Amino acid sequence: MEDTRWKKFKLCGDYQVDMRSLYLAWSTPAGLEKWFLRKADFFTVPQRLREANEHIAKEDTYTWYWHGYHNNVVQRGRILEANGQDFLKFSFTGDSIVSVSFSTRNGITIIELEQTEIPEESDPEKNLLVQCQIGWTFYLANLKSVMEGGKDLRNKRVELTSCFK
Repeated sequence: MEDTRWKKFKLCGDYQVDMRSLYLAWSTPAGLEKWFLRKADFFTVPQRLREANEHIAKEDTYTWYWHGYHNNVVQRGRILEANGQDFLKFSFTGDSIVSVSFSTRNGITIIELEQTEIPEESDPEKNLLVQCQIGWTFYLANLKSVMEGGKDLRNKRVELTSCFK
């Protein structure tokens, strides 16, 4: 039997924000740029660039740009599912898959993020499971801070990039 412990992880966060607002924060370029990315470009199947507040859709492709990095550091991928309400799924680093589910319990919105199909890496410094889990933990915390009226915690200065490697 294959050992899958190092190929996936799941994180959860609770938010005192309505589910619709949180879904929009994940499913529009402007929403993602508010807490996650410097720039989020999504392209429809005919390669039309989506507008800032336009919903992403299944089969869109994306190019993401990070704060604190030059434009040559990009993340490219594809939207695998987006139901417009409570679920998103997209390809991510190393051909892994990220699924994001939204639900409400006792008036609190819960986000469950699962990253699967993480490739094994022999070099511990390049271990995607560890690096992605650390990254997603930070961004889920930043989402909470931004959406609940707090500060944006991201490093937005390219000159400090070397401090975070």
